[in-house]
Amino acid sequence: MDREYTEPLDIAALARTALMSPGHFQRSFREAYGETPYAYLMTRRVERAKTLLRRGDLSVTDVCLAVGCTSLGSFSSRFTELVGETPSAYRARSHGSPEDLAAIPPCVARTFTRPRRSLGSRPWT
Repeated sequence: MDREYTEPLDIAALARTALMSPGHFQRSFREAYGETPYAYLMTRRVERAKTLLRRGDLSVTDVCLAVGCTSLGSFSSRFTELVGETPSAYRARSHGSPEDLAAIPPCVARTFTRPRRSLGSRPWT
């Protein structure tokens, strides 16, 4: 899922690859990662969307499609839920210069820029 985040989520295919039933795969995935496969996939998509939006050369719609989402409304809702601001607001604000970010090791940057669902939001199913 990390590598192919732009592809549609196919639980049955993932379960077959893991040699599990779809139900068992979903339960095992949630136990291992603390979230459903769909929530995990959307987090990866939002992480990538944040990177594309910081560049500033793509519209929110283009970013939505580039990360594999087909509905701008659903993408905006999930982005806002995870990041705390709309994709347009995130794109519009300053994120520092690329030189500032280059000094931070990627593994550290990912830790601090990973979207996190707020406590009051509903869990994804």
